[in-house]
Formats: sequence, C-alpha cells, structure tokens
Amino acid sequence: MSETLARRELRITRVFDAPRERVWRMWTDADRLATWWGKRGWNTPPGGAIVDARPGGTFRVRSVAEDDGREMVTEAVFREVLAPERLVFADAGGGVATVMLTDLGDGRTQMRFHTTVHASRTAEAGMRSAFDRLAEQLP
Repeated sequence: MSETLARRELRITRVFDAPRERVWRMWTDADRLATWWGKRGWNTPPGGAIVDARPGGTFRVRSVAEDDGREMVTEAVFREVLAPERLVFADAGGGVATVMLTDLGDGRTQMRFHTTVHASRTAEAGMRSAFDRLAEQLP
C-alpha cells in the first residue's frame, strides 16, 4: 500500500569532517552529487545529474533503484546561491529546500537542511540515508 503524499517540513542538521568548500562542491558539482544523492539502494547513473548552481539554474537528479530499476526524478530551480554557504531551490509543486553550510573553524562543516515538500512520511529517512552517503564520500 502506498503512502499518501502530504506537505511535510523536514529539518536535518549534520556535522561533516570536511571543510565547507568541499561540502559545497558535493552539492554543486553534478558528478560529485551523483555519488551520494538518494537513499541507500538508489543510484544516479552517469549523466543523471544536472546542477547549474546560479539563480534560475537547474537542479535535476535521476535516481534508479538497484532492486527493480524504478526511477525517481528530483527537479528544482535554484532561487538563491551564495557560495559556499547557502543554496535555496524550489520544485514545481511549491516545495522549497535550503542548505546552509557553516564553517566550524576546525576542518568541520555544519550543514542545516530544511525543506517543505509534498512527500511521504518516509522522506526524512531517505534524506538522512542520503546524508550518510554524503558523509562517506567526504574523507
């Protein structure tokens, strides 16, 4: 049985053992984004990500499920890009995501992620899984 999609607000804060500029590149370089985007069991094939990190630019990622080949596309438009600390992007359904990166001064970066999207209750678990994958790609 599939879950009903509802407007949800998600807030996730993580601290990464990596400089802010490196975390920024993981969000804004399409090839790097493709290495971690999506929950475990989903991958982004070569060429499956487009990141044009400028106001009005495209954020698009096509993820494929390892087990059955299902596809999921995340598509948004950047509203705000303030390197290397803030990204804001919005999807066609009115969902808005904000990524704030704070340099902690010791080679670590705090990432605050906030989004309001139409999603199932499992969306937060999926985002947390993706951010675990991001942490693994940073060292």
